[in-house]
Amino acid sequence: MEIFSSYNVIIGISLTIILSFIFNGIAKRTNIPAVLLLIVLGIVLQYILKAFAGDSIDFFPMLEVLGIVGLIMIVLEAALELKLKSDKLLPIMKALAIALIGLVASTFIAAVILKALVSGMTMQTAWLYATPLSILSSAIIIPSVSSLSDIKKEFHIYESTFSDILGIMLFYFLTGRLNPAEDAGVGGFFINLIITVIISLIASYAIILIFQKIKSQVKLFLLIAVLLLLYALGKKMHLSSLIIILIFGLVIANMKLFFQGKLKGYLDFDKAKSIYHELHVITAETAFVVRTLFFVIFGITIVLSSLLSLKVTLISLLILISIYGIRYGLLRVFMGKDISPQVFIAPRGLITVLLFYAIPEEAIVEGFEPGILLFVIIGTSLIMTGGMIRDKKLNPIKKIEESPEDSMHEAEYFINNTTDLSEIDDSLSNDDSLQ
Repeated sequence: MEIFSSYNVIIGISLTIILSFIFNGIAKRTNIPAVLLLIVLGIVLQYILKAFAGDSIDFFPMLEVLGIVGLIMIVLEAALELKLKSDKLLPIMKALAIALIGLVASTFIAAVILKALVSGMTMQTAWLYATPLSILSSAIIIPSVSSLSDIKKEFHIYESTFSDILGIMLFYFLTGRLNPAEDAGVGGFFINLIITVIISLIASYAIILIFQKIKSQVKLFLLIAVLLLLYALGKKMHLSSLIIILIFGLVIANMKLFFQGKLKGYLDFDKAKSIYHELHVITAETAFVVRTLFFVIFGITIVLSSLLSLKVTLISLLILISIYGIRYGLLRVFMGKDISPQVFIAPRGLITVLLFYAIPEEAIVEGFEPGILLFVIIGTSLIMTGGMIRDKKLNPIKKIEESPEDSMHEAEYFINNTTDLSEIDDSLSNDDSLQ
């Protein structure tokens, strides 16, 4: 029987998605990241496939496409959650500072470790290899922090999103430096960034104004197709394409802020808001499916024997120590003493894998063991799991401990700060406690 027959593939994908849904339930109860369970599932499938189909299957093209689409969906999903208000400015700036300093510091220390312990590494290639290892995984963080307080949850959404975008920008800046003929330097990099932001804003306004006029019921996947097209074209033009996705998400999630003055007259707020709500749902669903398939396929491609090397273990442990040492220092400086479980929430994941496979051929170092990548991903996920479990034991069911006065103050604040009565309507209709 052909293992990759049409029906077998359909059965396999369907069972994988069902198991992923179950893993999400397990993750909520145990704080074990669903991503770890998906990777384990992939490893199990690897041995099943080897038994029936041998070692001839190349999953990399599929992994690359899923990674890119997953990255876009995850950043869009995160951007749709971000509300830009004056009282959010300080938390946003803190998250940006922590993400930026943490990324640069972690990359520098990891690069020093790799150059010292991996044969054939120059400082330039060490920076390139260290960058993917220094980027937080919003694919793991965003689904994992739902049980935290709103303030901590928002911090992690901001921080992981900024880390994704800044990390990808740093990676492609470094790859550009490999080819002196194409290297535009730091000045060219910032000009590129400004051009990307301007194009992103123009595209975001145009998309919202056009799509609010489309009467067809089938338009959300058309919208996603347009965003994917803009991302791919941006990459072809060497723009920071992920910023296009981020800015579109921010514009549609904060329409009242971006559509003011004369622009307000062109916006049909009810129709645009309907698009936003529907897009939010379909983005979350698509991100879930893509993330599921990506990490299962990644598990299938893992070479477990690479974890048995003492050199891999030493390098990985040094990188892990540097990651959490830097993170602890930054959080103490910017956030004060209340840094649990934030200090433990620094997993590496989808972007780490995606960028590692995007390292140009001329920069590939034969002495680098891919097991380092796997060790760091699993290590950071396990540390996050331990931190979340510890926090849950120390702070059980915080919402029950709130006094009635606290609830009244929150309700009063919400009503006073909500200018549109339909927003109160939506909030009440979405409140599980009222159903």
